[in-house]
Amino acid sequence: MRLGFSAGDEAFRAEAADWLADQMSGEFRDIKDVLGLTVMAERRKEWEQQLGRHRWSCIGWPSKWGGRDATLEQQVIFAEEYARSGAPGRVGHMGIELAGPTILAFGTEEQKARFLPGIASGEVLWCQGYSEPNAGSDLASVRTRARVDEATGEWVVDGQKIWTSLAQICDWIFVVTRSEEGSKGPKGLTFLLMPIDQPGITIRPIRQINGDAEFNETFFDGARTAAENLVSTPGNGWQVAMGLLAFERGVSTLGQQMGFRHELDAIIAAAKANGSASNPLIRQRIAKAEIGLRLMRYGALRVLSNTDHARPDGAALTYKLQWATWRRNLGELAMDVLGQAGEVTAGPDYDFPMLPSLFLSSRADTIYGGTNQIQRNIVAERALGLPREPRGNA
Repeated sequence: MRLGFSAGDEAFRAEAADWLADQMSGEFRDIKDVLGLTVMAERRKEWEQQLGRHRWSCIGWPSKWGGRDATLEQQVIFAEEYARSGAPGRVGHMGIELAGPTILAFGTEEQKARFLPGIASGEVLWCQGYSEPNAGSDLASVRTRARVDEATGEWVVDGQKIWTSLAQICDWIFVVTRSEEGSKGPKGLTFLLMPIDQPGITIRPIRQINGDAEFNETFFDGARTAAENLVSTPGNGWQVAMGLLAFERGVSTLGQQMGFRHELDAIIAAAKANGSASNPLIRQRIAKAEIGLRLMRYGALRVLSNTDHARPDGAALTYKLQWATWRRNLGELAMDVLGQAGEVTAGPDYDFPMLPSLFLSSRADTIYGGTNQIQRNIVAERALGLPREPRGNA
């Protein structure tokens, strides 16, 4: 196991850090440290395009498609330096981390040529059409239906998706649909790419507890997409969807620790400022959080050490479970450090400083992207090779 990076990687780190520092102290200083993903959305789109112009948008992609052919280590380094610089959350992350890699893995050459340049340049934003009402974490419980219009060859979609992150500012959506009449569970699903700005799609933002409206309800009423926007084959959507989730739960999450470092440092500063750092129980919890953060760091390095520069091994599947639980506990620690000050709000909507917002957002960490229970099944079945849990509709 390596506990550090090579000299070449450190040179790459210096290059990335210098560029990001210049941006966050110069042209884009107004969006430094911006939290909510819908805040200053137009400036965030300009930032995505700036990253694309300098080929910092999707560095792990092949250079042919706008990337830098960056190694896994370099991708993690860039994610760390990105968070360290105070650069804002990526409004283009669904395209960069999910849609793009999925098209690279499962798409046709025509689909790659059509869609990848727009994602890499930051000019086309994507969102995800997976979750449906009343389905919980059961991704296979798809009721949104797709059929082929025999007259035009187009796909026609009817149904509803929910928790569609940033749908209100995106241009395209990838949708898992049920295309085989009478099919159940993972069978009979089809994966479609759809333009979102069309008469058959209605987007309704969902106001969240922290005042943001990152999520949306998305309604499909005879919405259409061209035949060539089918990924893989009709009925093979489950395999494509599972491939996409491997990207979501793998490489894209390995560079988060620097953001967590900022949050823990803010809690430590607050504890020193209000005197709660003298409370031995608070001190123990801060120490436990620090240990947990370092363990995540070492875990990421172990994954890198065991990976041949391509894809993380099975140990990477434990990471979402680890960080989600850690950050949920961190949010509770933040509120206990703040005491009554953590309950103060201002303005017609919530306008919290970082720590109360951290607490509110962390309540969802163990739910979205697959609950802790789902994550444990994934680790058991895919990493450890244990027998599958019985599914009622399998």
